[in-house]
Amino acid sequence: MKPILPVAVAGLTMALVAGCTTPGVYKKRSDLVSNPAACGAKRFEVYFDQDQARLTAAARQAISLTATQLQGCDVTKVQVLGLSDARSGTAAANQTLSEQRARSVAEALVGVGLPAPAFEVAGGGADGAKVNGVNDPLRRRTEVLIEARPRT
Repeated sequence: MKPILPVAVAGLTMALVAGCTTPGVYKKRSDLVSNPAACGAKRFEVYFDQDQARLTAAARQAISLTATQLQGCDVTKVQVLGLSDARSGTAAANQTLSEQRARSVAEALVGVGLPAPAFEVAGGGADGAKVNGVNDPLRRRTEVLIEARPRT
């Protein structure tokens, strides 16, 4: 009796190799992998150290990456909302800090080429620091929403 396993493995290997060279059997990678639309809504967050409005290296990187993704797009609207946590400081101080954070991000976005006239910049202050009445330390951030479309 002849061993069946080596013959079966050899046959399977030949079929697989033949399939790799048969035109039309496999699709091009570009047909299988979809690219997200570069010109569309982009949303990201920029986090800050406590009581700081200075951009971190990670924040600058996120802003730069977004600007790169939007090259060749018509940016129609940029919303920047600064937030702060209410663990320290007065309501007025937290409002000021929120506004400073929003301005820092907006200035950096303009610096990488986004159009200043499209901006809406605001600060949430101490009210922006609470979720369902509870202080949330992750509120030490600025939320950015950018609307863009392909250039016509």
